[in-house]
Amino acid sequence: MKLNLGQNPAPTQTPSGGAAVKPSRKKGPGKKLVALVLVCAIAGGGLRFAFGRTKASAAPAASSAYTTAAVERRNITASITGSGTLEAANSYSVTTLLEGTILTAEFEEGDQVEEGTVLYTIDSSNASSSLEKAEISLNQSQRSYNNKLKNQEDLNVTATASGRVIALDVEVGDDVSAGQTVATIRNSDVMSLTVPFPADDAAGFSLGQTASVTLDSTFETLNGTVSKISAVDTVLSGNRIVREVTIDVSNPGGISTSQSASAEIAGVGSSSGGTFAYADEAAVTAKISGEVASLRVSEGDRVDKDQLLLVLSSDTLADEIQSASESLRSAQLSLESQYEQLADYTITSPISGTIIDKNYKAGETSESNQVLCSIYDLSYLTMTLSVDELDIADIAVGQTVSITADAVDDQTYKGVVTKVSVAGTSSSGVTTYPVTIRIDETDGLLPGMSADATIVLGSAEGVLAIPSAALMRGSLVLVTADSPTAANGASGESDASASQQGGGYVSVQVTVGIRDDNYLEITSGLQEGDTVAYIPTTSSGNTFQMGMMPGGGIPGGGGMPGGGGGGMGGAPGGF
Repeated sequence: MKLNLGQNPAPTQTPSGGAAVKPSRKKGPGKKLVALVLVCAIAGGGLRFAFGRTKASAAPAASSAYTTAAVERRNITASITGSGTLEAANSYSVTTLLEGTILTAEFEEGDQVEEGTVLYTIDSSNASSSLEKAEISLNQSQRSYNNKLKNQEDLNVTATASGRVIALDVEVGDDVSAGQTVATIRNSDVMSLTVPFPADDAAGFSLGQTASVTLDSTFETLNGTVSKISAVDTVLSGNRIVREVTIDVSNPGGISTSQSASAEIAGVGSSSGGTFAYADEAAVTAKISGEVASLRVSEGDRVDKDQLLLVLSSDTLADEIQSASESLRSAQLSLESQYEQLADYTITSPISGTIIDKNYKAGETSESNQVLCSIYDLSYLTMTLSVDELDIADIAVGQTVSITADAVDDQTYKGVVTKVSVAGTSSSGVTTYPVTIRIDETDGLLPGMSADATIVLGSAEGVLAIPSAALMRGSLVLVTADSPTAANGASGESDASASQQGGGYVSVQVTVGIRDDNYLEITSGLQEGDTVAYIPTTSSGNTFQMGMMPGGGIPGGGGMPGGGGGGMGGAPGGF
């Protein structure tokens, strides 16, 4: 119902045809009391009716305030609108941590650049010197590490020649020093005979040349091979100039180091005889210090050259290898850092785009953390809308957006939703979510411009529609008694769930579809030819409007008791 506080409204004609009651003359106390009781009774009944309904939208009692509208077909588009600021697809402020003289800056504002394009080169002479030092340090660390690894290999003591182990000088657990003899190997299968030949003849001999060896004791002749020719002349008795030649002879088994013999090469006999020696007899020494961890051979065993004889262990060497490895890694990282720093002296474009600002040019000195230039990727623009929590569920990636900008007249741009963020922002009890829109056709638009966006949620063409204000709570709508739907409802022949309200209006249950700011779609409950009645919701001055169904309110022209007396009547079709 509607209470007009502090004033007495003039009497008006009610929709049911009841005459307005003119203000009465001064009445006695008894009449005032009766009027007051009557007004309170009627008002109380109206209030009980209004408050007794379940969430029914307000329908003010005063029928003179009703607005009617025909149910007609319309095109309805549901949308969400908002505004924002246009931004570049991507932007980058080029900075440097280096200070130095700028050698080149071969670009200007407005130039188009590709990702990787050289923008600036800065004097790197100091960095080049540091890089060279880092390379030297790395080489030194590498050599040290390689030497330690070589020492680790030297823990494995191997045979220096093929032959038989005639002496093994260590046992497991013994401490061995570098250079200490640990074994002796002798090859008795081959005997060597070193004898002098005339120097002139020896100069014509060659390694591998065949020789004949005659044993002094048995005069047995054996075949041999020249294995060594001395390049130094020596003088024997009688001023004979000779050179020593070594001949290797396979030992048939009876030749020993006490056996003497002479030799002949290419028909030239040796100047004197000589004594046999073992071709290979060598002492095996440890190259590094360590403890004998294991023996792999025994005395008397026959071994080949490079065969493993014994294994040493060294905790100290293991630590040295670890330290050398760490030093090498540190040197590698230092060199990599120097290369990276050197690369920093050449500044390239991080993105493809347009040069917006150029703050430094060739010949100037760059400053640490200062912006050298700015680049915008203008291949497309974006804008961000803040969408209310009640509407965010209707927004989805891929939806089409209409964009307009105040700076560009009579032009609508097409956009598309590319991101719907779930990171909401709350303010004054309302949460909004950022929605990102991409605009590919940007002719006339620039970053920083204000723009309005409309996201179409749905549309319907030629559908039954009524003003949004006509819908009451509970999905009820008032239609005039002469509407087709009201007639059907009154006779019980329709599923409209209509109920007669005071003779002039019928409340009808409806189903709604999409809506825009002013109208909503009716999918069932009404038909063309119906007329809906509603009261636009208003609030002004001292007027407080309390909703109630027709027929239960204070008469449209009635004044409050004691305020000048007004007629009292019902709403249309009042009870």
